[in-house]
Amino acid sequence: MASVKKFQVTFDCADTERVARFWCEVLGYVVTLPSEGEGSWAVCTDPTGEGPRMYFQQVPEGKVAKNRVHLDVRVGTGLVGAERLAVLEAERDRLVALGAVCDNVLYADEENESCINMRDIEGNEFCLD
Repeated sequence: MASVKKFQVTFDCADTERVARFWCEVLGYVVTLPSEGEGSWAVCTDPTGEGPRMYFQQVPEGKVAKNRVHLDVRVGTGLVGAERLAVLEAERDRLVALGAVCDNVLYADEENESCINMRDIEGNEFCLD
């Protein structure tokens, strides 16, 4: 059996510090920035050591297409119905105040609970789930 591997999530972005600080606020992570002259990157880490490391690297080109991979920020785990939707909407409002954009709210139906599709401050898609 293969051993479990740690992984990091890497973001290409224009403003590494701004995007990293946004994601640290979203996830409760802490940011590490390079020393002067060491390049344009930033790292976010989970202070508990449980979550994946997030690496932000500067690239010259902007985002041009839909993400093929996105993060689901699990704020409604274990909740259902109106209680779940209220928690998701409160988190949406907090993140919009930080610069995120809400694309749409997918309301619960017979098969799925509610979730909210969003974009970070540079347009990367993610979901509140």
